[in-house]
Amino acid sequence: MPASRYFLEVPAGTEVVARAELQRLGAKRLAEFPGGFRLVQDADLAKALRARTLAAAYLSMTFPVPRPKALLGDASFRALVAAVKGVAARGEYGGLRFSAAGADSPTMTRLASSLAAAVGLPWRQDDGELLVRLRPDPAGAGWEVLVRLTPRPSSTRAWRVCNRPGGLNAAVAAAMNELAGVDARDAYLNLMCGSGTLLIERALRAPARKLVGFDVDPDAVRCAETNASAAGVAKRCELGVGDLTDPRFVEWLGTAGRFDVLTADAPWGDAVGAHAANRALYPKLFAAAAALAAPDARFCLLSHELRLLRSVVLDQPWWRVEHESRVAHGGHHPLVLLMSRAQE
Repeated sequence: MPASRYFLEVPAGTEVVARAELQRLGAKRLAEFPGGFRLVQDADLAKALRARTLAAAYLSMTFPVPRPKALLGDASFRALVAAVKGVAARGEYGGLRFSAAGADSPTMTRLASSLAAAVGLPWRQDDGELLVRLRPDPAGAGWEVLVRLTPRPSSTRAWRVCNRPGGLNAAVAAAMNELAGVDARDAYLNLMCGSGTLLIERALRAPARKLVGFDVDPDAVRCAETNASAAGVAKRCELGVGDLTDPRFVEWLGTAGRFDVLTADAPWGDAVGAHAANRALYPKLFAAAAALAAPDARFCLLSHELRLLRSVVLDQPWWRVEHESRVAHGGHHPLVLLMSRAQE
C-alpha cells in the first residue's frame, strides 16, 4: 500500500514566512520538501488550511515503484483510484487534469485517461478542476502522486471578483504582509494598490489601526473597492486616487499621520508600466514612502525590475534592506525587499 499524507504547497521563496504562519496556526510538525511541506500529523490539516500563504494543499501518496507504468498495476491502480475518488467526493469537479513531466507520452496518457475513466470524470487536460500531479518522490522512495484537495488553488481568493493585468498572487501578498509584520497598532499603507491584493490580505489577516491604499488609476481604485467589498473589509479600508509623484498629494496624505508598515507591488514594466517610465518612477516611490513613514517603519516591496530596483536602493538614503528573497510568481521570480526606515 502507498504511504499517504498531506502536502502543503507554498510559493517558492516564501518558505520561511509560510512555515512561521503554519506553526502559528498550530501546524507545528512540518517536514520541508521541494515546493512546500509535508504534514507530519494529519490532524493538523484543518489548521494548515487556514494559512493565507498557502498556494495549494494536496493528498500525497508515495508508491514504492520504479517507474510510472507500474501505477497501472492492479494493486497500485486500485489504491490510486480510491484516493482520487475520496478527494472528488468532497467537492464539485467537472473534469480531471493530469500534470507530470512527459505528460503527453504514451504511458502518461494511458495513466491519465484510465484514471479519469475509473474516477468517473472526463479527462480535461486544459481546465480540469481535479488536479492530479505525478513526480519522483522527493525522499527517493518511488513516485509521489499529489491530488489537490480543492477545485481551485488556495491562492485563488473568492473575494477577487475584479481582475486587472499584472495582479499580485494572493499567497505572495500574504507572505509579504507576514514578512513586514502584523500588529493591531499599525497604520498600514499600500502604495500603488492596483486591485487591492496587499491591502485586502492585510485586512483579512488581523485588525490594524488604519488601512489605506491608493493608486493613480481611478479604474484600479474602483476595482480594489469592488474586491474589498466582496471580502467584507470595505468599511475598514480607505481607498482613493492619488499620484505618489505629486508632492502635494504625498504631503496631504501625510497630514493624517505617518504609517508603520508600507507595501507596494511596483510596476514590472510588462503587463503594467514601462521600463523607461519605471526609471523615473522608482526613485519617487522610495521618496514618497519615506515621506509617509513613521520613524521605525517597515517597507515591503516587490518588483521584477531587478537591476533597476537594486540600483535605486543603493542610490537612496531613506531605507535600509533587512531581508531580500526571490519568489515564484506566474513563471517569473521577482525580488521581495523588506526595508526599515534609516535613521536621519
